[in-house]
Amino acid sequence: MKKIYKENHEAKMSIIEHLVELRERILIAFLVFFIITILCLIYSKDLTVILQAPASGIKFLQLAPGEYFFVSIKIALYSGIILSSPFSIYQIIRFIMPGLTEREGQYIIPILITSIILFFTGILFSYKILIPMTLKFLIKYGSDIVEPIWSLEEYFNFISLVLFSTGLSFQIPILQILLGLIKIVRWEQMIKYWKNIVFLSTIVGAIITPSTDPLTQILMTTTIMILYLSGILALKVINK
Repeated sequence: MKKIYKENHEAKMSIIEHLVELRERILIAFLVFFIITILCLIYSKDLTVILQAPASGIKFLQLAPGEYFFVSIKIALYSGIILSSPFSIYQIIRFIMPGLTEREGQYIIPILITSIILFFTGILFSYKILIPMTLKFLIKYGSDIVEPIWSLEEYFNFISLVLFSTGLSFQIPILQILLGLIKIVRWEQMIKYWKNIVFLSTIVGAIITPSTDPLTQILMTTTIMILYLSGILALKVINK
């Protein structure tokens, strides 16, 4: 299949011009990231309060000079990356679009958009459900023996790891669709491997949720399995 706009695009643009366009789009994406990061740094106190919300009733301490300052920078950087990622992906789409075939364009764009939606859905799911359940168990466990007073930096490292891990785990259907489209694995084969996926999802769920609370791990394992089955269903529909 001929690539849409490819011949006209290549006739108008040389390799140098492609590189110039790529540089411009990277600079624009970086500028957006920089602006959002600065705004997040300005409102770092509000973001810190939002991140502390799941740990209700916990007192946070600054255990080293400048700990809160450096945590504020981390919060701003991570928030800048997350919030600017849709715009960065948009710039990537604009750059690669002229080189795609009509069929590729029909799939790539929706896949990228769905990937963004799933990533943010994963973060929201983690923040609203997974993290509160995990922290509730961790706070309750041993609370009659030790008083739960946490380091702000260690708490941020913990919550950011869980947020990003959950967001990435929500990319499972996207990975399945890509593997199916390039004919590496068929959706029928994915169904045959469901027992292996249950085992792997249990391990991944245990890694993402560091608490030993079985309810939290079961919830995460079930979520991963639902995502896996959703990927199979989506691939089946696409291949029709």
